[in-house]
Amino acid sequence: MGEQAVTGPGATPAAERMPDAGGEDAAAATGSGTGPTTGPTTAGMTVDGAPAAPADVSGAGMSADAIPAAPVGGAPDVGPQQRTADITAGPGGVMTDEVGVVTGELTLRTEYADGQVTLRVQYKDADEWYAVTGGRVALADPAGLDAVHAIAVALLHRPEG
Repeated sequence: MGEQAVTGPGATPAAERMPDAGGEDAAAATGSGTGPTTGPTTAGMTVDGAPAAPADVSGAGMSADAIPAAPVGGAPDVGPQQRTADITAGPGGVMTDEVGVVTGELTLRTEYADGQVTLRVQYKDADEWYAVTGGRVALADPAGLDAVHAIAVALLHRPEG
């Protein structure tokens, strides 16, 4: 990598100097000459060095610099959930625990219950459901069910063969 030019006001070259290992230059920075600024934040700190306020990132399953409150009684109680999609099995079909390979027009059901995801298939519009062989996995956060279902559909739906 080559060197980078550092410019000052008016695109003039900045004076050569050693990096500020102690952070005194950043702490002394001022916006309009009246004191430290409280501008944008990075890595949980504001420009003036004070910790940023906790930020909730709802829906992303995380928060920035915040300690999440523990739900009363442990993990939130989310009842059984499921997603379904009509698929067409590829040339090798879909292997099931109960009846072996199923082929053709199928319905895929992705179920979440008790921290586990289970994939099941049925012939389209049939009554019987069959567990997909190897289609069971632990899922700590039920919010991930849509992603697991989308991946399962993408892997098993092969209308072109």
